[in-house]
Amino acid sequence: MPSLKSLIQQNPSQRLAFVADADADAIAEMLVAFANSEGGSLVLGIDATGRPGNILVDEDAASALQSAETLCHPPIITEWQQQEETPEGIVVILRVERSERLHTLDDGRVVVRSGRENRTLTGTEIHALASTKVTGDYETQSIPGADRSDLDDEMIDVYLEKRANRNKQEVVSKGKLLQQIGAISADGTPTVSGILLFGKNPQAFLPHSRCVFVNFKHEQVNDTEPGAISYGKREEIGGPLAKVIERTFELILNQMDKSAVVRRLEREEQFEYPPSVVREVLVNAVCHRDYKLSGRATEVRMYDDRLEITSPGGLPAYITVDNIVDEHYSRNPRLVNGLFQWKYIEELGLGVDLMFAEMAANGLPVPTFDAKPHSFKVILFNNRDPMKALAYGRQSQDLDMNERQIKAMQYIHENGSISNGDYQTLCPYVGAESLRLDLVDLVNKGHLLKIGDKRGTRYILK
Repeated sequence: MPSLKSLIQQNPSQRLAFVADADADAIAEMLVAFANSEGGSLVLGIDATGRPGNILVDEDAASALQSAETLCHPPIITEWQQQEETPEGIVVILRVERSERLHTLDDGRVVVRSGRENRTLTGTEIHALASTKVTGDYETQSIPGADRSDLDDEMIDVYLEKRANRNKQEVVSKGKLLQQIGAISADGTPTVSGILLFGKNPQAFLPHSRCVFVNFKHEQVNDTEPGAISYGKREEIGGPLAKVIERTFELILNQMDKSAVVRRLEREEQFEYPPSVVREVLVNAVCHRDYKLSGRATEVRMYDDRLEITSPGGLPAYITVDNIVDEHYSRNPRLVNGLFQWKYIEELGLGVDLMFAEMAANGLPVPTFDAKPHSFKVILFNNRDPMKALAYGRQSQDLDMNERQIKAMQYIHENGSISNGDYQTLCPYVGAESLRLDLVDLVNKGHLLKIGDKRGTRYILK
């Protein structure tokens, strides 16, 4: 359980909010927003800066919470996790779990948690969210024919250790933990999430939980089968989800094209796609897919010009392609939390915006999304543009150029060409000979092409 001090050091986020005063309306809005989204912790008695409010004794907090609960329809169950006395008053930490029901406020609004704020849903979004609530919690459904021996105790031990290290909590018994996280039912039968996270052979019960990788690079017509296309490599990856992610990620890295770049006078390997982006897309595809759809596995397809990762199931609830960067809603919260504890997801609710930034910073197009009712595909293209990388703040060493040369390259990118006179105007305090040698160096490195002669000499991108 996080301490009050550690919470104060954090900023409001998807799963953390502060209400300083005994304001029933403000508390009710937070309760509904968390319950309709991913759940979270609500700190009563201080604001996000640590400033105390008007909650002086625990009766004030209890009374405000009771009033707030009457404003939530249906009522929301909260857990009074922690209480601390400070010189200015009482601080209470409440835990609100994600709810399987749709909750509204007394004034009829339906709110969700959106980053560090709450957002009121539109009518269409309310309908989309309601449709996901009524389907029940598929993750906690028992697996017919499975029993406790189908779970891998070694995987559970690793999970327990990582969870304890991450949360700084005392390690609980396996049985208690598995029930707490919904991995086994009350009678000890493994659930969907339990088999997917800890199963010895999850694909024996859920065959579609595997990942299929196909490399179509340099595809050719198969001479033995008219109309058929041959591929370079095809592999099916099974096991618990953590291992599916790990093995598939390693396979993608091994199949990527790689090149050498000079950074800070050291030769480094540059991947066809940023590994951090590939990892993020893969983790999202595995943990957010719809496991009720049993006819299709998660798919990774590699082509000459792109990488496609397809997740069965459309976007969940009110998430759309237009709001996917700003909004967050998990179809499988227990799987997400499990992979979070495993450190495959570093911070819940973040990732898509960082993916965009990392692709742009590497001079690559931002990811493309293809959303259909029963599938969601992320496409990464590999047509690298070095000037995009410069625009997004990459260091000059990434392209083996000095700062003056970067200015020249940006000038050419915007104007089509550059002359010695143009370059002297860009860098008025540098000698003409040094600038001439800069341009000669860029020609020798293959970045520029020299055209014309004498006073008519210009340089263009090669």
